[in-house]
Amino acid sequence: LLGVAVAVTATLALSAWAQHGPGGHAGYGGGHGGHGGHGVGMGMFGGGSEHTGRMLDHMLDGLNATDAQRGQIKQIAQAAAADMKAQHEAGRALRERGMQIFSAPTVDAAAAEQLRQQMLAQHDQMSRRSLQAMLDASRVLTPEQRAKLAERMKQRGDMMRERMHRADGERPKS
Repeated sequence: LLGVAVAVTATLALSAWAQHGPGGHAGYGGGHGGHGGHGVGMGMFGGGSEHTGRMLDHMLDGLNATDAQRGQIKQIAQAAAADMKAQHEAGRALRERGMQIFSAPTVDAAAAEQLRQQMLAQHDQMSRRSLQAMLDASRVLTPEQRAKLAERMKQRGDMMRERMHRADGERPKS
């Protein structure tokens, strides 16, 4: 029972961290590419429309994207962001259920395991939606633009890892 409790608690903590990351920022965290555990998709498609628009504009400026490409990719991003918002709400409900399970006088191990599986399925659904948006956007970009974007993403990931490493070194020891 203790093992299940620890596993589900870790899942809940990782879920919250992936959703809000260090410092409480949504769309930031570890995982596939540095954004919310879902690579570019979660970071780019998981924020609000203003946030998503700014990120897309910045990304597309660096790729010399045409107006037609910008329009297509913004449509893809808006649709994905709407879907991701709904999925984020579903994840919130699961985390709340987890708190109910673990704050009960007796922890129901079967309910905790069922919740863990639901959380995994929900994360998988978000990951699939993010990947689909990325694939749709990749069909709009040229191979050269995708290569340039991949290089920029690698550089950004390296910078973020370096910042996180420095921040870890600056934290007071307990």
